[in-house]
Amino acid sequence: MADETPNPPPPLSPATSDRPTDIDHSPAPVSVVVTESESLSVTESECEQPTTPPVAESGSLVVVDEKEDLPPRPPSVAVLVEVQNSATQEGVGVVEAEKPKPNEDKKIPQSLVSFKEESNVVADLSDSERKSLQELRQLVQEALDSNRFTFSPPPPKGAEKQGSAQEAPVKLENASAVPSEPTPRIEENPEKEAQEVAKETEQLSIWGVPLLKDDRTDVILLKFLRARDFKVKDAFVMIRNTIKWRKEFGIDALVDEDLGDEWEKVVFMHGYDREGHPVCYNVYGEFQNKEVYAKAFSDEEKRAKFLRWRIQFLERSIRKLDFSPGGVCTIFQVNDLKNSPGPAKRDLRLATKQALQVLQDNYPEFVAKQVFINVPWWYLAFYTMISPFLTQRTKSKFVFAGPSKTAETLFKYISPEQVPVHYGGLSVDYCDCNPDFSTSDPVAEVTVKPATKQTVEIIIYEKCSIVWELRVVGWEVSYGAEFVPTAEDRYTVIIQKATKKAPSDEPVVSNSFKVGELGKILLTVDNPTSKKKQLLYRFKIKSFID
Repeated sequence: MADETPNPPPPLSPATSDRPTDIDHSPAPVSVVVTESESLSVTESECEQPTTPPVAESGSLVVVDEKEDLPPRPPSVAVLVEVQNSATQEGVGVVEAEKPKPNEDKKIPQSLVSFKEESNVVADLSDSERKSLQELRQLVQEALDSNRFTFSPPPPKGAEKQGSAQEAPVKLENASAVPSEPTPRIEENPEKEAQEVAKETEQLSIWGVPLLKDDRTDVILLKFLRARDFKVKDAFVMIRNTIKWRKEFGIDALVDEDLGDEWEKVVFMHGYDREGHPVCYNVYGEFQNKEVYAKAFSDEEKRAKFLRWRIQFLERSIRKLDFSPGGVCTIFQVNDLKNSPGPAKRDLRLATKQALQVLQDNYPEFVAKQVFINVPWWYLAFYTMISPFLTQRTKSKFVFAGPSKTAETLFKYISPEQVPVHYGGLSVDYCDCNPDFSTSDPVAEVTVKPATKQTVEIIIYEKCSIVWELRVVGWEVSYGAEFVPTAEDRYTVIIQKATKKAPSDEPVVSNSFKVGELGKILLTVDNPTSKKKQLLYRFKIKSFID
């Protein structure tokens, strides 16, 4: 489906976060060391190759990576962060700085060209693109001057039936000469109509942006030009048709309507991607609920109502975007296909086809990326069915991931602190709360290799209170936490006894500890499996009296 977003996107490095902006040579209250050692609990029988998700076998439709590597994640808090790989043999310690790993070969083939957003700054356009933009501006101006963007409002519902019902009595009247009340004649007022047309033209806007009033218009026009490969006349026709459709659909009034919140779990906004795009989640599995499905698709009237709700949701989100040149004016879409009704559902097919047509015709270039997660095997057939209705440019924005690759794929584009817990991140769901952490608190990511033990050392330099949360996506590991005092005559404190974590356990562990003496917190994750695991953690240091 389509999209939305809160405004303005928070900066990727918010001023309120604990990340340092300058190098500080004063002693930090804590420092972090991540070490790695071999796991003693692995057996040879466990060293099997990880299975490839079903979607990987499909071949031609799957994209899970960009050509460019994402920049390394910053430290989780404003402290010294040191990452090391260590291996001990015969009592000899070998420590080496972590080296960047070459990209692993992806087993999922890539046949689609990965999409990269173009600049909306006029100075960045090519000569031919600037010429096309100028020509389109001129056509729009001429259309505004000649009122070619003015359309008659649609007749009210039932007006046609009422009109046809009135025609029959007229014929009967002529046949039987039965007197009837004369139809009141609406007096025409050409001057008033001309004033209304002029006012409407003067206030003409799309997505809350008045046409040709400021440089935001260039961003709007570029969306239509790119949707039509910079063919000026085709782009102008698309703009005119969009304005007409918005008038007929009653978009301006729709934005303020109260259509309820019965589908708020089906589509919702949550967080931002690494480039500042608001993220919209479309959860198709919610339609497994027969009541929810019936309310949306059981008949034509309900399908029309659901479409209006979805368009309203999209419009409200779009109006929060930044249409200034260089601003974020697109949305990152995540489509969760887990437990999604199959394509055999005729009502769903009709609604999907109708929505695709409306969105592609009237909302060009609003999707920065379309990520499909938990992709089942049958989706390939469904994609083949809807593919003819999508442009090649639209399809180049698609990324597919099977169930086992969902979190890994999302983290390529969205920081873990922005990803909901349900999808592998540390951001609380939209209906929950987290008093200790928010999306502005960054998360550290560590890859735990197969058959290895990873230890995060948080070295404490002063009395304080520390709180942290941690998760390993999919668990199947052991986790423990302890405090080791610096003084040799002091005892180690077990904060969390090493415990095996199953996939069905709580996805996130939260702990806190009051540090009354110098020492270090050790967070240990032991991965005995033959699969690499993703460790996510973050912590906060509070004053001792808090």
